Amino acid sequence: MTETFSTATEREESRRQPAETRRKGLRRRHAAERRFRLYGMFAISAGIFFLAALLFSVVGKGYTAFEQTTITLPITFDAAVIDPEGAREDDPRLLLTADYPELVEAALAETLEISPANGPEMREAMRMISRSSRVELRDVVLKDPAVIGETVNVRLLASADIDSANKGQIDLSVPETSRRVSDRQLEWMERLEALGLMQKSFNTGFFTHGASSRPESAGIGVAFVGTLYMMGVVLLLALPIGVASAIYLEEFAPKNRFTDIIEININNLAAVPSIIFGLLGLAVFIGLLGLPRSASLVGGLVLTLMTLPTIIIATRAALQAVPSSIRSAALGVGASKMQAVFHHVLPQAMPGILTGTIIGLAQALGETAPLLLIGMVAFVADYPASPLDPATALPVQIYMWAGEAERAFVERTSAAIIVLLAFLILMNISAVILRRRFERRR
Repeated sequence: MTETFSTATEREESRRQPAETRRKGLRRRHAAERRFRLYGMFAISAGIFFLAALLFSVVGKGYTAFEQTTITLPITFDAAVIDPEGAREDDPRLLLTADYPELVEAALAETLEISPANGPEMREAMRMISRSSRVELRDVVLKDPAVIGETVNVRLLASADIDSANKGQIDLSVPETSRRVSDRQLEWMERLEALGLMQKSFNTGFFTHGASSRPESAGIGVAFVGTLYMMGVVLLLALPIGVASAIYLEEFAPKNRFTDIIEININNLAAVPSIIFGLLGLAVFIGLLGLPRSASLVGGLVLTLMTLPTIIIATRAALQAVPSSIRSAALGVGASKMQAVFHHVLPQAMPGILTGTIIGLAQALGETAPLLLIGMVAFVADYPASPLDPATALPVQIYMWAGEAERAFVERTSAAIIVLLAFLILMNISAVILRRRFERRR
């Protein structure tokens, strides 16, 4: 009887042990799953935090650059200053070399009630106006020479320091010797604001001007045009070459050692640092072929080489995702290999191809290192008329402004980053929209 009872107990314990072991294992798996979810949530939260910090920093520093302080002055275009000898009809170049700052001095002296003979005060007042006022007044006269002899209200750019003070970016509570704006200039600013002559308005010059050593007159217009030229070259070359290469390698090329080497090299090129492509462009396009340095064409060719691996890999992945039954069905009804690929396979792969292309272009849009090596870091103030003219690009412009010491260049650097990010977001949204549209057509 005792033996029977002990045997039953041992059986019960033996059944209970595996059940307990299974429950422990299940608890361990559930705990591991919870930890994995926590790790994932932490990673996502960290990513969102750093992204938000980046955007907050960039937007917080850059949004003020989209406004610019201007000072409206009654400029008397005195013929005795602009054309003292009355020879402008015989030599129109006299209008280019006239002493336009003297007109600004006279208008400031009248508006601020300063004696023109008071040299220190006049110099301090002139520091409130951007040195680009000479170009602004010259353009007014060249556009309409009839203003000579007339008094016209002209809106001039304020200097960078006055602009920063008007935007509240300078701590005015510190002693006068510790800031770049004097107490006298602050009094004049209050006077101009009371007269309605100083105001902030949308900074159109930021989008139309070129490079300048004066932050108040610097803009991204020239860099933006150079970027468009480069992206046009990349789109015209990288898209057809990349798609054609991917179609050949995936659909027509024989599977042998030679094509395996090509595929390996394409995958390796996608991981090559971008600066290497800059060295290649410097050696081949500029050194060997003799193309002009700093030209958008050279930048576009370099970025094309960098973008090709991305487009080829994305296109091949899109082609591989098309079911083989579509190829078999097309061939089964008598279509040739080319007809099956271009009439049936390629349309099915088009969403993936477009997505890969736009992602490759977005990557090229933000590249700086290869463009520095081919000379696109040059100071370019005039718009390029063609891809062969000297130009710069938006990322390079950001790089150059980031190295400037003046405070006003900081906000323009951040504003240019905002524009670049907006461009990248627009391209990615376009990729999503095009992908969904082509998927609906299928």
